[in-house]
Amino acid sequence: MRIDLHTHSSVSDGTESPADLLATAQAAGLDVVALTDHDTTAGWSIAEAVRPRGLTVVPGMEMSCRWYSDSDYPISVHLLAYLFDPTHPAFAAERARLRDERLERAERIVLRLEAEGYPIRWDSIVERVDGGVVGRPHIARALVEAGVVDSVDHAFATLLHPRSPYYVTKIDTDVREGIGLVRAAGGVPVFAHGLATKRGRTVGDDAIAAMTDAGLLGLEVDHPDHSAEQREHLRDLAGRLGLITTGSSDYHGTNKTTSIGVCTTDPEQYEALLSAGTGSVPFGD
Repeated sequence: MRIDLHTHSSVSDGTESPADLLATAQAAGLDVVALTDHDTTAGWSIAEAVRPRGLTVVPGMEMSCRWYSDSDYPISVHLLAYLFDPTHPAFAAERARLRDERLERAERIVLRLEAEGYPIRWDSIVERVDGGVVGRPHIARALVEAGVVDSVDHAFATLLHPRSPYYVTKIDTDVREGIGLVRAAGGVPVFAHGLATKRGRTVGDDAIAAMTDAGLLGLEVDHPDHSAEQREHLRDLAGRLGLITTGSSDYHGTNKTTSIGVCTTDPEQYEALLSAGTGSVPFGD
């Protein structure tokens, strides 16, 4: 089986609709794909309705979180949540708050750019998102189309970088609280791309151990942004902590150069993940 447990559609910051994303997954020879849009489950019902026969879709989400410690500045981290109950009141409320944070942050960034004369407009960006979660990738694409930057990566490296004067922070969920919400909703929390140093600061093994104490059930080990040495380290750490290990592409369509299915999850680990989730079930034949 070929299993990719981390992908994004146009419901968040991918470029393909849920239907096109699933068609891409099937064409790539995947047997299982997880839909994990940022802070939203809006694509789940679409994915269930348009799922190609023979392809299993795991309902999931990527949650915006922070690691807070007494000795250092907070670190941005992401939590993958699988097979949770989307109607769980507390978790649904926190997802709504995160979406509002994303929307407000994105609008403030665009207004700052507009004030400096950059030829992008907030209304036009919102219209093209078609009801999804607005984020920095949508602003980056608008900057590319306006001829301001050469690529989405160029936008993130310059105008949208955390050290840019146009950058705006957002209030993300404490990751330990996020883990508790996912577990309360019957879901499986997996720490996403935990050693992706190219994305910025990362947490140490002590933080991952503390997340495990809080209820973390898995580590995303095989990821395009992890080196061979980082993957080996995470796999060893997962073994010592008794965590499920996953592999995935973190596919975003044309927003990234990474192909779907470039990293995959071992079928035995996938079965362990399925056994741990009680809030929802995969969409399959």
